[in-house]
Amino acid sequence: TSTEGGLERFDCPGKGRGLRVTRPFRVGELLLSCPPFSHVLSVKERGCYCENCFTRKEGLAKCGKCKKAFYCNVKCQKADWAMHKLECSAMTAFGENWCPSEMTRLVARILAKKKTQKESCASEKILLIGDIQSHVEDEDNEQKQNREADIAALHRFYSKHLDLPEHKDLQTLLSQVACNGFTIEDDELSHMGTAVYPDVALINHSCLPSVIVTYNGTSAEVRAVQDMKPGDEVLISYIDLLYPTDDRNHRLRESYFFTCNCQECKSKSKDKAKLKVRKRSDPIEPDDISNMTRYARKTIREFRACKHIKNILPSSLLEMCEQSLEQMGSVFADSNVFMLHMMYQAMGVCLYLQDAEGAVSYGERIIKPYSQLYPPYSLNVSSMYLKLGRLYMSLEKHSAGVRALKKAMAIMEVAHGKDHLYLKELRKEITQK
Repeated sequence: TSTEGGLERFDCPGKGRGLRVTRPFRVGELLLSCPPFSHVLSVKERGCYCENCFTRKEGLAKCGKCKKAFYCNVKCQKADWAMHKLECSAMTAFGENWCPSEMTRLVARILAKKKTQKESCASEKILLIGDIQSHVEDEDNEQKQNREADIAALHRFYSKHLDLPEHKDLQTLLSQVACNGFTIEDDELSHMGTAVYPDVALINHSCLPSVIVTYNGTSAEVRAVQDMKPGDEVLISYIDLLYPTDDRNHRLRESYFFTCNCQECKSKSKDKAKLKVRKRSDPIEPDDISNMTRYARKTIREFRACKHIKNILPSSLLEMCEQSLEQMGSVFADSNVFMLHMMYQAMGVCLYLQDAEGAVSYGERIIKPYSQLYPPYSLNVSSMYLKLGRLYMSLEKHSAGVRALKKAMAIMEVAHGKDHLYLKELRKEITQK
């Protein structure tokens, strides 16, 4: 079927398929809850979450064979075995050399599930996995190379347990997952894993989204962040909405092969605030601004590359942030998104170094501009309030902590729903002295 409780699939002029509502939805109301077709827990989160249901708890039981996968109990372990067995003996056999990307791991699971699948699954009520859009022909050379590396890794690490389809079909599947995979994130937007949700993949992008996707265990939940009337299109944001229009569309073209023409992209109404220049007695030359913007984009790219260098010192990453903030600060206002980007990175390094005071000082500079520049209900804003609130609590600044946590809660009650485990935990945190 192409309809599902208050939702229907439709052909959207210029955008291909889309999803729209057939009845009204209020802010905070759940439109869709979708189990994953396939999901995979990030290697770095092993031992913190159950591989099967993504429950976070102490004292998970480990797989006796590989000692690498962890589960709530035997029931979760059995439920996951068909997927875990793709990796269990291979991880032991390859040892240190076992290194498939998360993308490769997810695709292996999709292939295994497709093999055993008899009829369409609960995640495919509106759109079948095979009908997800792929962009093989649009990919640039770097993307093609990544795809080929993933295919090589499938053959290297998974061919013993999987009959792999031919090359062309693997290219298509990898492209489908690259454009339609979802990263599962926790309440602080920390990466937990990757999954595919065919029904959610039907939802088109807008920089003024009408809904937001959050995760409950491994399921994706879609809730309204605007009041919706019958016929309204369901729209999520595929990207971080902090950046100005040109940067957003560059990212959309690069990763998703389209340009957005939502109202915000046409009017660019927030661009001026996002690119705010420092007030100075001697006005800043337009050339200085464009040079500094170039410098900012280059620095962001370089910093991203440096973060992936093995054994790089956190202190040198922090130095990069501080240096670039000083440079940019001569031209840009503190609320300029390029400044905010580097402050956010600096805060992340402070958190990694367990420097709570340092993290708080960056967080305090970030939060107000964030709440002005992001849409009304934004996980970027709630997660920042959450981090700040928890930092204040750890520094025994109780009333500041409660204030920040309550701000996070107001957003999360809409985005995650009032009954989400995160909100139950948050209410506990707020009432605990």
